[in-house]
Amino acid sequence: MKPLQPDTLIRNPSAPPIVASVVVDCPATRLWSMVGQFAGFNVFIPALTHIEMIGTGVGALRRKFFRDGHCVVEQLNSRDEHAMHMTWTTLYNTLGVARLWAAIQVEAMGTECSRVTWTLVAEPMDAAQAGFEQFLQGFADSALENVRRLLG
Repeated sequence: MKPLQPDTLIRNPSAPPIVASVVVDCPATRLWSMVGQFAGFNVFIPALTHIEMIGTGVGALRRKFFRDGHCVVEQLNSRDEHAMHMTWTTLYNTLGVARLWAAIQVEAMGTECSRVTWTLVAEPMDAAQAGFEQFLQGFADSALENVRRLLG
């Protein structure tokens, strides 16, 4: 009998990126203090009831709980406080997403103006799932519009 070999279910998705971006009338550091908190997305995503964290820093897991009963578990892959960007991967979800990688980045556009960009690369559980990209685009656009309303 052949010995078991290391394996994993985690792999990066391969799909066209979905990008949402808004310009906010506030300093980049203020914008980053909202969107750069891996444990704080419920502040600008009203569909979330709360987030539970396991661990801190790179490698930490967050469990996002949605008002409609859905749950998502994600791992923080990278985070750079100075450059104001971070990436994460979905490990488990009840939303019909097979694989998802995401990044969020904040750029200063002057002293009182900044841009946040949220990039998602995702594959649906069912390749024939209609409206998957539109769902993700609408979700990200709506979340960032909330950020602009809260900070602008």
